[in-house]
Amino acid sequence: MDTPEGPPPQRLRTLPSRLTNQAAQTANRIVGQALAQAGVRRYHYALLATLEEYGPASQAALGRRTGIDRSDMVATVNDLAERGLLERAPDPEDRRRNVITITGAGRRQLTDLDRLVAAAQDKFLAPLPEADRRNLIDLLTRLADHHGDRHD
Repeated sequence: MDTPEGPPPQRLRTLPSRLTNQAAQTANRIVGQALAQAGVRRYHYALLATLEEYGPASQAALGRRTGIDRSDMVATVNDLAERGLLERAPDPEDRRRNVITITGAGRRQLTDLDRLVAAAQDKFLAPLPEADRRNLIDLLTRLADHHGDRHD
């Protein structure tokens, strides 16, 4: 990323960690803008996708699976419940905790969000042909798996 003073030094321009960070910032901005079209944020999408794929779960389990902090999880669940996209019910095994379930409206919203996210991925990966996209995804998956930082 050039500045009015010119490009950064060569040793910075070729650091994989720096390049990955720059790409991640761009990807997050593109996805965030796409989801904003539907009035949601990345946490909303992550929570709906997790519930749809894995089924009902406690807020604590959802937080661990998605990497969403406890305080952010409460706000996200509240927001999605107010929109009718998920339901909270007392856990029959432990009345102190709630079980969160995606609703039919939540599944429909998720389908719409999937389309927005797919378009955002295409926008982000626009300069890469399909084979390079698959290769990039494979490489990034291997790095994330190796370092244990994967929070789908």
